[in-house]
Amino acid sequence: MKSKIYIVAALVVLFTACKKEFLERGPLDQMEDGNYWTNEKNVRTFAYGFYPTYFNAYGAAWTWGDYFYQGQSLNDDFGPTSPPQFTRVIPPSGGGWSFTLVRKANVMIDRVQRVPGLDDATRNHWSGIGRFFRGMAYHRLVKSFGDVPYYNRELLTTEETELYKPRDPRELVMDSVLADFQYAAANVRASDGDKGLNVTKWVVLAYMSRIFLFEGTWQKYHEQNQAKANEYLEAAKWAANEVITNGGYSFSHTYRESFNSLDLAVNKEMIMYRRYATGLLTHALMSYVNGEGQTGPNKDLMESYLCTDGRPIGISTVYAGDKTNEEVRTNRDPRMLGTFNPELRPQGSIGRYNRLGVSTTGYATWKFLNDDLRDKPEGQSNVNPIHGPVIRYGEVLVTYAEACAELGTLTQADLDKSINVLRNRPSGTDPKLPPLEVVGGLPAVGGVTYDDPERDPTVSPLIWEIRRERRVELTMEGYRLDDLRRWKKLNYVDMVANPDINRGAWINRAEWLKTDPPGGTWLSGVTLTGADEGYIIPAPSTATLRVFTEDKVYLNPLPLDQIKLYQDKGVELVQNPGWTQ
Repeated sequence: MKSKIYIVAALVVLFTACKKEFLERGPLDQMEDGNYWTNEKNVRTFAYGFYPTYFNAYGAAWTWGDYFYQGQSLNDDFGPTSPPQFTRVIPPSGGGWSFTLVRKANVMIDRVQRVPGLDDATRNHWSGIGRFFRGMAYHRLVKSFGDVPYYNRELLTTEETELYKPRDPRELVMDSVLADFQYAAANVRASDGDKGLNVTKWVVLAYMSRIFLFEGTWQKYHEQNQAKANEYLEAAKWAANEVITNGGYSFSHTYRESFNSLDLAVNKEMIMYRRYATGLLTHALMSYVNGEGQTGPNKDLMESYLCTDGRPIGISTVYAGDKTNEEVRTNRDPRMLGTFNPELRPQGSIGRYNRLGVSTTGYATWKFLNDDLRDKPEGQSNVNPIHGPVIRYGEVLVTYAEACAELGTLTQADLDKSINVLRNRPSGTDPKLPPLEVVGGLPAVGGVTYDDPERDPTVSPLIWEIRRERRVELTMEGYRLDDLRRWKKLNYVDMVANPDINRGAWINRAEWLKTDPPGGTWLSGVTLTGADEGYIIPAPSTATLRVFTEDKVYLNPLPLDQIKLYQDKGVELVQNPGWTQ
């Protein structure tokens, strides 16, 4: 097994062992620093030190990665019994306000210029990798805090004027990030070692499309800066189109096979993935959707999947209903069938399904469950070796479609190279959705326009359908909260205003309260909307329901210790709006 599995990150201890925050770091040991930057192999090893942070996939051992519930638990997809709440207090320290990764990227960018014996293409490649990681670091900071100090070089501890400078405007920072991504896209290699395991031009472009879709829609809906929004959305569209046109990616496997496979090297959708291997690097994601109890998907998410006639359930002629799980799954988007278990597993039913874990909503996720490993130790502990997607072609396609729609330029040709490619992926014996059409600026199927009766009236019918496609394509992958934030739609997660996000499967209590095995029951601890039958209510206590009342939560608060540190230096570090002590 090659060293590309991310445990190689341990080799870069020279630059990562220090646990102090950026503003407290001393200068690098110049002798060791000078001895390290001597060849391309060492540069590559240094770059691998970023991988566990940005390409976490399914995590490692018992730690969570980016997927399933812990990947992003506060959203409108899940039905938890104890709903996560918005941040209400300013942290005394930490909270994500750290420039360690910015500094590390700046060190790499600088030191690559000193490595002897590199030709121009090689030097530019690694400089591009460093700038890619600097852009990634700043995107995270801007997404969390908005305005942040921008540093494009390594600083010494003696440079206090720079170290304690005020926050730079969000636009200035993201313009610099765009320049970094443009440089990386032009200079990073199109291929580098085993396909899908290293940062390449296509990885850069895929992340560029993601990041500038986020920033373009943020500028549109939060800042009302249409000119800047268009600039960033055009960048997202361009990057996605480069991957679509020149990347050579396609769909060779079913939807579920992209998430439960022991070998993603053969999957043509994977732009980048994390390779796990027994005895070297494993994870526990499969155990969380197998024998353990899980936080299930809610009614709102389940109802967002289209029917096989391409229409929402409220206007489809083939919708079968929701009084049984069989009805729910009949004539639905094949991605629903690949994501959720065909059997209901409400609380107390654990004995019924041979030790399979229960779900808070009755609906259970099996998107990440490898059927061959279900009853083996690999499927029930932290030694699971199934590979984890990092960034995939499906996301690029929905990003392209959304960027076009937000720009107001979406055409049928755009849909045919994006969403309709998604809908035509292999689906086994499950029927595929018909192509999505645009007729007179409205969504249509078979030439007939439609409008979802559940549509948010502040969102156009066409953008509503594009957002639906993104939600179901990327469900359980850790994107939903970020999407709601950039669209300025955090009100969707309010459980009082939107009760369907606190509802699960329909249950007839009499059908479940049967003795099997003798002396036991198949249902317990379940609250329904009715006395004898109804939808499961995962969080029955009104005191625990999440509400959305303040726009301040779109940005995180700056930690108090940093504000005090700046004050001690005679500089004001301005807190984000709405956050007061």
